[in-house]
Amino acid sequence: MAALTGRVNLTPGANASLLRRTAPRNHEPSKRFDFLRINVSMGVRARATASTWSPGSWKSMRALQIPTYPDPAELESVLRNLETYPPLVFAGEARKLEERLGEAAMGRAFLLQGGDCAESFKEFNANNIRDTFRVLLQMGVVLAFGGQMPIIKVGRMAGQFAKPRSEPFETIDGVKLPSYQGDNINNDVFSEEARRPDPKRLIRAYSQSASTLNLLRAFATGGYASIQRVTKWNLDFVENSEQGNRYMELAQRVDDALGFMIAAGLTADHPIMTTTDFWTSHECLHLPYEQALTREDSTTGLYYDCSAHMLWVGERTRQLDGAHVEFLRGVSNPLGIKASDKMDPSELVKLCEILNPHNKPGRLTIIARMGAENMKLKLPHLIRAVRQAGLIVTWVSDPMHGNTMKAPCGLKTRSFDAIRSELRAFFDVHEQEGSHPSGVHLEMTGRNVTECIGGSKAVTFDDLSSRYHTHCDPRLNASQSLELAFAVAERLRKRRARSWKNWVFDDQQKTAVV
Repeated sequence: MAALTGRVNLTPGANASLLRRTAPRNHEPSKRFDFLRINVSMGVRARATASTWSPGSWKSMRALQIPTYPDPAELESVLRNLETYPPLVFAGEARKLEERLGEAAMGRAFLLQGGDCAESFKEFNANNIRDTFRVLLQMGVVLAFGGQMPIIKVGRMAGQFAKPRSEPFETIDGVKLPSYQGDNINNDVFSEEARRPDPKRLIRAYSQSASTLNLLRAFATGGYASIQRVTKWNLDFVENSEQGNRYMELAQRVDDALGFMIAAGLTADHPIMTTTDFWTSHECLHLPYEQALTREDSTTGLYYDCSAHMLWVGERTRQLDGAHVEFLRGVSNPLGIKASDKMDPSELVKLCEILNPHNKPGRLTIIARMGAENMKLKLPHLIRAVRQAGLIVTWVSDPMHGNTMKAPCGLKTRSFDAIRSELRAFFDVHEQEGSHPSGVHLEMTGRNVTECIGGSKAVTFDDLSSRYHTHCDPRLNASQSLELAFAVAERLRKRRARSWKNWVFDDQQKTAVV
């Protein structure tokens, strides 16, 4: 399967390691890394290297956001069943993704991560999965052409159910009930029965994840991901968009490049033209479920959480002495760390050292979620701290979570302009710091929802209630997502042009000296 394609070896151990890679020039010189791996913050590293880890060692730590089940025996029975179920993903696929993310850390690839805020049982159907996958494909082609680099496509799909909550209970009209924590835990209907955590929902979440993965594999390898088909979709978008003329030139250049490739002999039925790599990810929140799907890889002896290729730890569960960090430090999947404006630079460094004690490229992705102004103020300090510690990470922007607001009608929403502004700030900061802006992380859907205001179709506050379907936070719709991809692609193109000019200038200077 290997990343849901037919092109890569299925063998779990078939993927090469990036351990021998060195840091790019805009990091500290690579010769420092071996020294740093041994000497940086030994007190923190002691936990990551000396203490015994097991899939269940997190139970001795403080565990936040874990639901309390009324019948622990029923939960244990469900978990024992899950332990016997097949893995949803394979270790070799996760290693392949780690390789690609290592390339992104060096500025040689770009991560596109997107999907539902929270998957639901109610909206589970083939059309919804297809539509989100389709938009991610369209965005990937646009970004690849703009950046002239591989795009790593990772879905917030096939497991993104559980959601952290700011409060364990909510009160409506004087009635206090447990908060809705995601469809794999309880129901969003406000009743005592619906809000009671039900272990059987974990089985249903597993089954839905397996079905989603099965469909994604078929789409990735069965011709649906054909680059000709995707390019045609993009041309249709710009022709039918009110502001499409802004992106028409780029879309036509992509089409021209495709025509040249075919003329040069890369036929339309070649696997490169008809299949794609695609991985899955979700927030590591429900630790009993994650433990039940953790397997030891027979080829390496390493443990992998086989519920997804990539996992991330959220803002509310990234405590250095917490259960979630304890669990994640022992699994070998590539990991993400959500970093808000509250993240202290020294804390981020310690967290990186716990989760990636060997400083392996591709192991850690820092997902910054701050809002545009905070991005300008806070992100530079995080970048400098990580660089000073000699750590290799992949920097990604989540422009969604720092821009949530309440509309006059009472619904949560986000402004497309604010989202675009935060992405602009993300690129500006990396340009200023000489580091790599290596990806975007979006809450989005392929459906024509009205949950975020703005965009070329100008969704307004008055439009929100017409197609507001999210179970949690507002998502970009298909049009807004693709419009954002064109904007990011233009920024990548300009960044590439500046890099080329600098390279030519440096080369001319060297020639003049000689």
